[in-house]
Amino acid sequence: MASSPFPDDWQRALVVAAHPDDIEYGIAAAVAVWTAAGKDVHYVLATRGEAGMEGVPPDVAGPLREEEERRSAAVVGVTEVDFLDHRDGVLVAGPDLRRDLAAAIRRHRPELVVTGYFGATWTPPGVSPAYVNSADHRALGQCVVDAVADAANEWIFTDLTEPRWTGVTYIAVQDMSDPPHEVDVASQVDAAVRSLSEHRRYLELLSEVPVEEQARQVIDMSTLTEDDRRRVGFRLFWG
Repeated sequence: MASSPFPDDWQRALVVAAHPDDIEYGIAAAVAVWTAAGKDVHYVLATRGEAGMEGVPPDVAGPLREEEERRSAAVVGVTEVDFLDHRDGVLVAGPDLRRDLAAAIRRHRPELVVTGYFGATWTPPGVSPAYVNSADHRALGQCVVDAVADAANEWIFTDLTEPRWTGVTYIAVQDMSDPPHEVDVASQVDAAVRSLSEHRRYLELLSEVPVEEQARQVIDMSTLTEDDRRRVGFRLFWG
């Protein structure tokens, strides 16, 4: 199926992820395109990724990963980065997470809400067999979609103090396999590589491959098509 260009009739986006570095595995390339065009993009992270660094205690890893995420966001033009303080590794799809996400949507008041792929399994192009998606990713994605409606409903979370927000036009979920919509990111590949490279300590623990080389490999995998176009793909839903 041929992809259509991503819609442009919005000004503010909120990108929501489970962990620091999730956004940088592809979506940040699209963010760089949007901010370069004058769009206002904010980030919300459900956790600080404190359980994600082998050999590094959570009380050390959490602040380190938060700082890496803030630097990474700045590379692609994002200065608003919020953390919701849910525990890494044990996100649960349910009212508690939905409530915090609905509050964040009300605070940031986006027209576009973006999140990562949250299906049970995923297969990068040219890779077999498939990977099992993170439990946190699965829980977070479903709650993001639900929280858009929650943010607009005055009766679900009545203890929220933020005014309800009914202005979300689109929900965009990253789709690497057969995306109906895509963002041409050819102009921002290097920015995406630099953004991911800011997760330096995290990446150094994953591999002995130099950080910039790891980052380049990831961005190639997540943006390069079979006909050598550079794109980030999304599946869109009405908000």
